[in-house]
Amino acid sequence: MYHHAFSLKFHSFSPHYALSLSNFSTQSPNPLLPPFARVPHVTSSVCLRCRSSAADVSPVIYADGSSSICSFGETGDVAVVEKPIDVSTLGNLCVDIVLSVHELPPPSRGERKALMDELSMSPPDKKYWEAGGNCNMAIAAARLGLHCVAIGHVGDEIYGEFLLDVLHEEGIGTVALNGGTNEKDTSSFCETLICWVLVDPLQRHGFCSRADFKEEPAFSWITDLSDEVKMAIRQSKVLFCNGYDFDDFSPSFIMSTIDYAAKVGTAIFFDPGPRGKSLSKGTPDERRALAHFLRMSDVLLLTSEEVEALTGIRNPVKAGQEILRNGKGTKWVIVKMGPKGSILVTKSSVSVAPAFKVEVVDTVGCGDSFVAAIALGYIRNMPLVNTLTIANAVGAATAMGCGAGRNVAKRHQVVDLMKASKLNDEEKFFEQLLAENSESSRINLLSKGMIKDGRSNKQLIETISMEKVVSELLAELELGRCCVKASS
Repeated sequence: MYHHAFSLKFHSFSPHYALSLSNFSTQSPNPLLPPFARVPHVTSSVCLRCRSSAADVSPVIYADGSSSICSFGETGDVAVVEKPIDVSTLGNLCVDIVLSVHELPPPSRGERKALMDELSMSPPDKKYWEAGGNCNMAIAAARLGLHCVAIGHVGDEIYGEFLLDVLHEEGIGTVALNGGTNEKDTSSFCETLICWVLVDPLQRHGFCSRADFKEEPAFSWITDLSDEVKMAIRQSKVLFCNGYDFDDFSPSFIMSTIDYAAKVGTAIFFDPGPRGKSLSKGTPDERRALAHFLRMSDVLLLTSEEVEALTGIRNPVKAGQEILRNGKGTKWVIVKMGPKGSILVTKSSVSVAPAFKVEVVDTVGCGDSFVAAIALGYIRNMPLVNTLTIANAVGAATAMGCGAGRNVAKRHQVVDLMKASKLNDEEKFFEQLLAENSESSRINLLSKGMIKDGRSNKQLIETISMEKVVSELLAELELGRCCVKASS
């Protein structure tokens, strides 16, 4: 018989519960079960957030310090799965409040602060709220069928409750990052981060948040990784970080998190985003942490401008190869070329996919959606051109909508784009670009024509037909390998 000892702690502010597993022991009634399927005595307490009084996925810490996540079926059977979480995101959990304004925020720091204080005096209608930050990536990844967990801090107020509701409705788990009790209670900056997204009549965006007016990170009081956070990272195939993590956490905390992920074999994805430029000119600690990211990340995602700024090399392929040479364990450098498409550079090959032709409504969340599909390709070991193609499609589908959060790409939009197979006419641009990199051992180019797979005699580039790639990707999506809900 299985014996479960649970202790529930109810929080008045939230319908979510903190589930504490203490002195949990399970003994298998079946002597034929292999040793790894048995759950020994638990020596410490673990908390997770769930929506019911029993969790179907429970983390367990073993006496020797190792850990696993066990799934409990209706009969109480235990199945131990190695790294069952596909993607965890680190920090940058915020609520975007999207408002139409006559003009964008003023450049003056004082005027911007006064505007933010005025906007913050009373919560606007919920119809203007949206999940933002790393929620964009997590939602896009979950809609592609990946098991996602958001690691970060949200406050115990209406904004935090809203954010948790959105994530859980999308099937995304959450693990809280909290500091010491005294620090949290005395800090006036432990609430959920709010980002005011102001849109003028020309559809230009201006952003205003508390992080803009602080000399230190919003959650600088978070200094250590808890056992729960370590477990989430350890159980994840990918840990995604971006430049806005520096608005949340201290550089030393970020570096220790990267080191822990590398230690436990979790792939590190890093996209510096708009913060990359300021970080490269930031404090010594920020520059050191940025360099650590560039050296330790398994996958780096950069725009063509960012990769040139980092290396001083204008050619994005050569710049990507230079970053690979300087990385410790870097496997992929992905260069985002905007409407032209994207490039994936490895130590042995260069792969290129032109962008999809769409009517762009809003670019917010496109990069986050793009990286979600890159994670899918990385985890599923897809061909590299296929990975770029589905990433371009997911990013383009997001651009067709307004805003991010729950408005990021849905499965049917991605499928429709790939079936239409309308690409921007950038093949000649990429062929010319790649011709300058003849030293690359293998070059793969997605072609929108009905070209048979093979090496072009003129350009010495391996062309891969769009028809073939789309056929393979649609099989992934439509046969359920991506496990996407039909309604998404």
